[in-house]
Amino acid sequence: MVRDGDAAKGLDTFSKLANLRPLMAKKPTPAQFRAQAEVFKALGHPGRLLMVDELSRGERCVCELTALVGSEMATVSRHLSVLRHAGIVEDEKRGAQVFYRLKTPCVMNFFQCVTAVREGREERVATMV
Repeated sequence: MVRDGDAAKGLDTFSKLANLRPLMAKKPTPAQFRAQAEVFKALGHPGRLLMVDELSRGERCVCELTALVGSEMATVSRHLSVLRHAGIVEDEKRGAQVFYRLKTPCVMNFFQCVTAVREGREERVATMV
């Protein structure tokens, strides 16, 4: 159920996103849509979403993310590579460890947007029952 404060927050997020429209005044090209699709694909896995959410709280080493996700280090590294290639995270090697941080923290606005959509859908389904 969407609370009044949550709805206002969602509307505020949508308002901020709407303000970006003038920046995109020119019609996007197919290449730009393909580039945007790569970002959506990178975010299209629950494990990667979990890592992005954790990185929103600060940088983490691969070993911390491996423990969080509960997958093998090679799997987590592949997920991080997808996120890095999409421009969502960046890494820094320190000795034997690699640390990751969000390169584009604004992706968390998208998380709020998706939550608002999901809650709205759940509310509609609840009223149908």
